Amino acid sequence: MQTVSVGELKNKLGRYLEDVKRGEEVLIQESDRTIAKIVPMNGNDYESEEAELVAAGVLTAPKVSEIPDSFWEEELPDIELETAVKAITDEREED
Repeated sequence: MQTVSVGELKNKLGRYLEDVKRGEEVLIQESDRTIAKIVPMNGNDYESEEAELVAAGVLTAPKVSEIPDSFWEEELPDIELETAVKAITDEREED
């Protein structure tokens, strides 16, 4: 793991990013205090893939909305499992 000052990071950002791409981690210090860490992205990081698709215009980011508490208090419909599964299966087959 490398340690670098903010000033040096600004001057040699490309070099440090190349190190991160190779799997290294970089600690960033300001006034002898560590303030951040740059780490390689995990190959299973779906958020980064989604961000790239949003940036490319292929995917639209979801609108963030909170589910009201009243949603969790609603009565569930009295439907048999087989009926619900059939409705979902039929819906999927229509597309």
